[in-house]
Amino acid sequence: MKSGLIMLALVGGIALYSCGGGSSNSSSESSSSDQPVSNAGSAPATMSNTPSVDVDAPSSSKGVGKFTDVKVSSTIDDKMAAKGEEVFQTSCTACHHATAEKLIGPGLKGVTKIRTPEWIMNMITNPEWMTHQDPVAEALFQQFNQTQMANQGLSDEQAREVLEYLRKNDSQ
Repeated sequence: MKSGLIMLALVGGIALYSCGGGSSNSSSESSSSDQPVSNAGSAPATMSNTPSVDVDAPSSSKGVGKFTDVKVSSTIDDKMAAKGEEVFQTSCTACHHATAEKLIGPGLKGVTKIRTPEWIMNMITNPEWMTHQDPVAEALFQQFNQTQMANQGLSDEQAREVLEYLRKNDSQ
């Protein structure tokens, strides 16, 4: 009886492992609940044969998502930036520093100098789709060991506040 239980546990463990229970890549998969409303019903298209992209080079891309025209003032809104810093501290610092230092994801110092406001806000609110459909986001995904940026579920307002915080950080 005891050897039968051991054998059953062994077979169950092997079956679980072979079905993906031991896979370390499960965190990089996207779920359909992460899709933006405008794209509901269609899965993200994985980019193939993407040419090498310099992730440190400035890009005029607006990315993929609902943000197509973000207006920013030439001056920093300190109140909005302070709110953005709070959001950044609670939602982003597990993976990003506001310095150039890399963590799980890239350091974000200088990001507003090389990315458009639209790209930044689309990446914050729509990281799975950006990774699958934007060449720069896909290159970052590849550079950081195919680690998918987590969708923190930030509102549009919170994403805009984080953008303002990053703008203020880059102006210092």
